[in-house]
Amino acid sequence: MPIEPSLVATLTWFAHIARHRSFTKAATEMEVTRAALSQHLKGLERQLNVRLLNRTTRDMSLTEEGQRLLEVLQPALSAIERAVAEVGVAQAEPAGLIRMNASRVAARLLIEPHLGELLARYPRLRLDLVMDDGLSNIVAEGADAGIRLGESLDEHVVAVPVTPPLTMAIVASPAYFERHGVPDTPADLVRHNCLAYRFTSSGTIDRWSFTSPGAEGRTVVLEPKGSAVFNDDDSMLRAALQGVGLVQHIDLCVRQHLADGSLVRVLGAWCRPIPGFYLYVPSRAQMPAKIRALIDFLGEKRALLTLESAELTPSPFARTATPPKPRP
Repeated sequence: MPIEPSLVATLTWFAHIARHRSFTKAATEMEVTRAALSQHLKGLERQLNVRLLNRTTRDMSLTEEGQRLLEVLQPALSAIERAVAEVGVAQAEPAGLIRMNASRVAARLLIEPHLGELLARYPRLRLDLVMDDGLSNIVAEGADAGIRLGESLDEHVVAVPVTPPLTMAIVASPAYFERHGVPDTPADLVRHNCLAYRFTSSGTIDRWSFTSPGAEGRTVVLEPKGSAVFNDDDSMLRAALQGVGLVQHIDLCVRQHLADGSLVRVLGAWCRPIPGFYLYVPSRAQMPAKIRALIDFLGEKRALLTLESAELTPSPFARTATPPKPRP
């Protein structure tokens, strides 16, 4: 049988009276009048239909029933006090479990490279990371936060940017371009091996979207056709590095390969910008310190990513970096 909410407060008052063996001392500690405390005790005794205290004008003692109730109440109230104190600490100091849901790309770009630094800075934090390419309802799933591309989020969620705006990149290996040549426009892609990515949650293929350079800004959308389809971006990227075909990926995710020349970017002037990744949470109200710490930490990394993104962003009118020319 559920306990009435009012009974919890009255039991707490009884515990104070029993501990002090005095209405006056208990009333002073609880900042209520002696008469109010006496009335609450009488109400509790009526509700339980048992006498809890033997009292005269000068003395007070617990009845057998009162002693038995107090022995159960004291550890229970102590546990409640500890829990309340721990909640208060969690609001002031980053501590406890963060349940996070992120797309695999977001996890690999934003969480995995910095996890050691995050946990070293906040040693009382723990992370439960679920990687899911679908748009998850973090409230329904019991998660504290999620990370997704801004274009996929509902406008009503509380979201904080954790990367700069990004750009999609079409890349392949130098060896691939030596064999097949370089596409000058998206229309040329029909003659190329375009490797596809399939979303696990929906089963749909990630289509490639382009915007023509210049004032016209014509949009071209195509479904990549090639010799392989992947539901893992790392596997898809490894295929591109082996010279299998072209892939579409976020520019920051291929920056190292572009820098070392293992991949070459094409159609840069046609590739569309996207809002970037956002960390989203159920509410701003009473935001725990652990979530505020995570937002601040990813904000620091966002500043570094902004610098890297600026180095990778092609001029809107540039053709692209020139891949190796095909052999005669």
